[in-house]
Amino acid sequence: MGARRAGSAIEWPDLGFGAGLRAEHYDDVLSGATGAEWFEAITENYIDTHGRPLAVLEAVRRDHPLALHGVALSIGSTDPLDEGYLRGLASLVERLEPAIVSDHLCWRSFGGRHLHDLLPMPLTEESLDHVVERVDAVQTRLGRRILLENPSTYLAWRSSDIPEPEFLAELARRADCGLLLDVNNVYVSSVNLGFDPMAYLDAIPAERVGQIHLAGFSDLGGYLFDSHSRPVSEPVWALYADVLRRMGPRTTMVEWDAEIPEWPQLVAEIDRARAVADRVFAQPVPEYATVAL
Repeated sequence: MGARRAGSAIEWPDLGFGAGLRAEHYDDVLSGATGAEWFEAITENYIDTHGRPLAVLEAVRRDHPLALHGVALSIGSTDPLDEGYLRGLASLVERLEPAIVSDHLCWRSFGGRHLHDLLPMPLTEESLDHVVERVDAVQTRLGRRILLENPSTYLAWRSSDIPEPEFLAELARRADCGLLLDVNNVYVSSVNLGFDPMAYLDAIPAERVGQIHLAGFSDLGGYLFDSHSRPVSEPVWALYADVLRRMGPRTTMVEWDAEIPEWPQLVAEIDRARAVADRVFAQPVPEYATVAL
């Protein structure tokens, strides 16, 4: 069961190393393929559906811990929270009892029109107040804490006056929610916007981080794109090691959403995450030092 809202110390579930559950791997997972200790499902693929996808998800849930990761909550939008979506999410959470429920710090709807992208928010006091109120409403509805993921960013609002990690930290404190730290997103955004990823991590409260994402990006020349279509890059592996040294062990999963490989290649990425963690925790290392992986 996920971390409940109790106003006290937070204990996030330690699920180990997992994979995103994708249709291309349904047969592998159902046949007992090993390599992932838990699975993360895209929430919207299983809301209000009664076909094979939900049957597969229920079968996976019987044997493995599960996380639900949404892309349509639109927590930063000025549109009202979508009551139909919240009803479907609450029903799915009740049915599956996932260990973690998460979404993104972004907006994707305006004036009742839904956009198929995770758009960046202006990081201001006004927007912080707005998102805190909406997160509280969602958590009250679900009866549990949710995690919000740091975005991959390609541009910044001129009106923003709060650095993103400080915005996330204050949001987590005031809304009493958790954070999903996407290490690839930190690196992609740091290159695109020209900030220090180490300073970003310094501002993230470790006690609020309930899960870590790893993924691969595409280098499009003038910027990096969070494509989830490649193996995890060497700079991101190094940054992941730094995260573990700073925060300790964390539930970790590998996302791969385009040009999806065969199951053994995905497992190789998960195994490398395990190896990085084993190396970090095998012996004391200098604080904030970076090791070659």
